Amino acid sequence: MNPAISTPRTAASTLDDLCVNTLRFLSVDAVQKADSGHPGLPLGAAPMAYVLWTRFLSHNPANPSWLNRDRFVLSAGHGSMLLYSLLHMTGYDMPLEQIKQFRQWGSLTPGHPERDLTRGIETTTGPLGQGFANGVGMAMAETHLAARYNRPGFDIVDHFTYGIVSDGDLMEGVASEAASLAGHLQLGKLIYLYDDNQVTLSAGTDLTFSEDCARRFEAYGWHTQSVDDGNDLAAIGQALDNARADTRRPSLILVRTHLGYGSPNRQDTYKAHGSPLGEEEVRLTKQNLGWPTEPAFYIPEPAQVHFRRALEQGGHAESEWNTRFRAYTQAFPTLAEELLNATRGELPAGWDQDIPNFPADVKGIATRVASGKVMNAIAQRLPSFMGGSADLDPSTFTALSGLGDFEAPGASARDRQGSEGGGWSRAGRNLHFGVREHGMGAILNGLAAHGGTVPFGATFLIFSDYMRPAIRLAALMHLQVIYVFTHDSLALGEDGSTHQPIEQLANLRAVPNLNVIRPADANETAVAWRVALETRDRPTALILTRQNVPTFDRAQFAPADGLRRGGYILADAPGGKPTLILIATGSEVALAMAARERLLAQNIAVRVVSLPCWTLFDAEPQAYRDAVLPPSVGARLAIEAGVPQGWHRYVGERGEVLGVERFGASAPSDVLLREYGFTTDNVCARALALPR
Repeated sequence: MNPAISTPRTAASTLDDLCVNTLRFLSVDAVQKADSGHPGLPLGAAPMAYVLWTRFLSHNPANPSWLNRDRFVLSAGHGSMLLYSLLHMTGYDMPLEQIKQFRQWGSLTPGHPERDLTRGIETTTGPLGQGFANGVGMAMAETHLAARYNRPGFDIVDHFTYGIVSDGDLMEGVASEAASLAGHLQLGKLIYLYDDNQVTLSAGTDLTFSEDCARRFEAYGWHTQSVDDGNDLAAIGQALDNARADTRRPSLILVRTHLGYGSPNRQDTYKAHGSPLGEEEVRLTKQNLGWPTEPAFYIPEPAQVHFRRALEQGGHAESEWNTRFRAYTQAFPTLAEELLNATRGELPAGWDQDIPNFPADVKGIATRVASGKVMNAIAQRLPSFMGGSADLDPSTFTALSGLGDFEAPGASARDRQGSEGGGWSRAGRNLHFGVREHGMGAILNGLAAHGGTVPFGATFLIFSDYMRPAIRLAALMHLQVIYVFTHDSLALGEDGSTHQPIEQLANLRAVPNLNVIRPADANETAVAWRVALETRDRPTALILTRQNVPTFDRAQFAPADGLRRGGYILADAPGGKPTLILIATGSEVALAMAARERLLAQNIAVRVVSLPCWTLFDAEPQAYRDAVLPPSVGARLAIEAGVPQGWHRYVGERGEVLGVERFGASAPSDVLLREYGFTTDNVCARALALPR
């Protein structure tokens, strides 16, 4: 570890004092007015934020979406008022009135930052550790896009990812997963300032957190430095210079700060963390730091002028980049168009023309295998499409053939199951996350939030549990992230109950703004991928089988494109007048079709509805939903190898659900399916028992 950085103790300039204290007291006043919030972090961390934002961060408040801007992540999202103060002072669209409406209904200043590129908030943070991992994804995106698009003399993608992280961030496991991968990948343009105030929400860190963080991050492969005094602006600046100079390692700068700095009765205590200081303590803190006690939300004009220099500096930086990009466009028009399309999230013409159409096949193919074929067809024509798995490529079939691996400099080709192309390439589109599902989920969010990539991540459906916090945030942020979850049912077989998903489908369907799609066969899988890539405003979870399922004869049954509507009539009753409806998803659709054949032989008018995506179906007009599931037909049986939760909205009061309400077991898949009732005989018996 580098020795602690310090500078001779001299009086800070009056202007620096004004600027730092403006950040502090805009934050304190907003928290006090709301009577809710976290004043401690802004009081302690304002100096490091000031140095970063005024001397290092390349950004343009007049155009927060400028492609080559530096990214800033406030992983310690509870300190949101510090970020809102920075945005207001530097000239973003964050009016003072919104600062005064902190944490109020309809305001642009919620309690924790929520992604809003029009106002400069890169990612939603607050659940600790998530922002840390998002920043790793952003740094990966920058590194990959630079390798793909930069050419000699044209560093079109060339920026840093910065962040402020807290004790709580470093305690969370997701940050550890992401930090380990970032060090391994040598992401040298990732720099985090650690607000080392040694106090948590409930106590001092000595109660729970005594590790040597510098040595821990050195072991991860990070460059570490320490700044002993969080108010030493010169030392913070020197540390940032040093971090930027080390291009082979991500950097962690440990800055010793004081939670609630300046508060006579709250500094260095947990009481400054998550509660307003109180009117009297606010007055005492302002007096202690030489700040006017009135009026609230006071902004000295010199501080305003100094901060607003960001508009001129940012405009100049972007203008220089625009000139460079125009020359790049003339020299490399195809690359320039491709990059712009990628950053705008546009699909190039013909992106889907190689997606296979799978012929009817009674034996069929596992939807995970079909998915792999579709992904490789797409990847050849969609350069922004990239991703990988949590060390499961041979099982999830998500390797992109011939497109190389995203690796650290100097990594050599090794024996790999999965991706081809060998050797090192920062431009490689196969990401290897290792056994780090939670880190993978949060890194995918960072890749998507950065822009320029359409990321996917894969694992077994059971391990979606490890990723759920990141999935929820992807949905909250409306990010286009695609999850490939395979081994989706009891048919996983001998691996047993620990690996057999039971409640996971219901868990995922409970997340607002997440499309959960469980295709029934290879052609539904192909359509599911089209939907996932065409849907830019939300994440998609594809739920895929390990075992083979029949590929339906679409000349005899309805086209697979019906998946776009979430649910459709796959096979209807004679004359389109059913007295019984079987509803199923995924592998259980084939079971419903087999039962239909038997019931038709008994003159039972059976309709089979494939319902692969509830959210898409629920978004359809009521008339369409009633046409698929007529209210007059109350005899309905839903079939799905998972908990029945949620199905009753589709089967109604007279219908039933054949599901799984206990954990699985270790046995061959055919034995398990029989023992749990997923047989043609049982489906027919349950259906015939329904009142019609």
